[in-house]
Amino acid sequence: MERSCWKRSLVLVLVLVSTYAEASFSRHMENFIEAVKQVEEGEARLEPVSVLRQLRRAAGLNDTFIQRFLGDADSGGPELDPDLSAYISRAVNHRVTEDAEEEGVVLTPDGTTVALTPLLLGLEAGFLSTSNGSVRGLYQLTLAKHLNRSYRNSAPQNRLLGPDGCWDSISSPQAFTLSDSPALLTTAQIHGGMDGVVLGMEFSDRSRHPLKLSSLLTEYYCHQLEAGGLDVAPRLISRRRRENFRELVDLSVLSRQVVRSEELQRRLKGRVKMDRKEKKQLQAMVQEGMRELVQMYMVCPPMIPRCMWGAEPYRGTPTNLSLPLSFMFIHHTFIPGQPCLTFAQCSENMRSMQRFHQDDRGWDDIGYSFVAGSDGYIYVGRSWHWQGAHTLGHNSIGYGVSFIGDYTSSLPSQHSMGLVRDQLASCAVGGGRLKANFTLQGHRQVVSTSCPGDALYNEIRGWEHFGEVQR
Repeated sequence: MERSCWKRSLVLVLVLVSTYAEASFSRHMENFIEAVKQVEEGEARLEPVSVLRQLRRAAGLNDTFIQRFLGDADSGGPELDPDLSAYISRAVNHRVTEDAEEEGVVLTPDGTTVALTPLLLGLEAGFLSTSNGSVRGLYQLTLAKHLNRSYRNSAPQNRLLGPDGCWDSISSPQAFTLSDSPALLTTAQIHGGMDGVVLGMEFSDRSRHPLKLSSLLTEYYCHQLEAGGLDVAPRLISRRRRENFRELVDLSVLSRQVVRSEELQRRLKGRVKMDRKEKKQLQAMVQEGMRELVQMYMVCPPMIPRCMWGAEPYRGTPTNLSLPLSFMFIHHTFIPGQPCLTFAQCSENMRSMQRFHQDDRGWDDIGYSFVAGSDGYIYVGRSWHWQGAHTLGHNSIGYGVSFIGDYTSSLPSQHSMGLVRDQLASCAVGGGRLKANFTLQGHRQVVSTSCPGDALYNEIRGWEHFGEVQR
């Protein structure tokens, strides 16, 4: 279960002081932030850029490609405690093992997984920048180099990006295993790259430099949402990474930097330059890869997989849907009645609904295809391919999507409605799962003979693609 950052601080300090023992190693972002505090509190009282350089040196992120933009991490600065240095190296260094376990990633309080290397490199590039909003090497250090590898080495029929994965434990995460055969750039790396770009651009403005790196990371990853959810939340928090990335990044520039990254790597390795034909082929692959990046991480909403919210297995054999579908049916849960604002609460709501649907109603699984929390995420129910149990008589022809909360007399947050109306629907159409001329239909909650419907139903009637409720 998720806990607030401050409640964990004492435990984390004890973990760090106890020499980062193997048994205590945990891959929470809060653990890593506590390690950053240990670096900050050394004798030199280091500024953020110096702390980032110390982290890079401890992690061994100092190849010629990185030095080209950030300089040599081994030049100057105090030596870290060996146990602290070992912890940082293990937490930061990224790789995917033969068993599909992804290392160098951490679990954040909002339920997403982030690779630390592109995050830290993007931040260091931003702090070193002398030009607000234009950061030397930012794209190359965070995304371009690895996007280039992914595009060059992937067969045409293979997925270029992803997948996400599952932690062995939410309370004490140590192993993160990918849910499918890995591409060369995982979802965690995309998250870390997006965060590195967003934060690197933000702090390229010297007037915005925070006093401590640990404070920056805490504010970004550990922000506690208030009653209004993301409608009233600050702009610069991890739950907004996709929208911030979409607003800040020029994809044509990123595409060019992917190609330039390959050219730079060749020069640094003393290899021959690409000829015109080879460069044209790479540019074509980059364009195809960019389409996948946009669809998966900018059109589609951020989703919490079943394994992350603690779903029980499907009971029996699922019925596969025949895609594409023609309808998306919109519901609200009614019970639980309150919006959920944290990964922990939304996950508990999902487990509660699944128990009710399986144990009380005798269904094979939670009935909904997807569920929208007020924490900024879509929670995966039966997903894209399994037939749900949400709209009697119509389960085989549409997806069932529900908002957590009772919206008989009030509405979900605007941000939550946008996740469903704009992003989830567009994601389904773009993925070929929902027809382009699909119909949105509200499931009416009749509360009395004089009341024609509830607030959410009345709101949905104004949405594009709305059709009359089938009876």
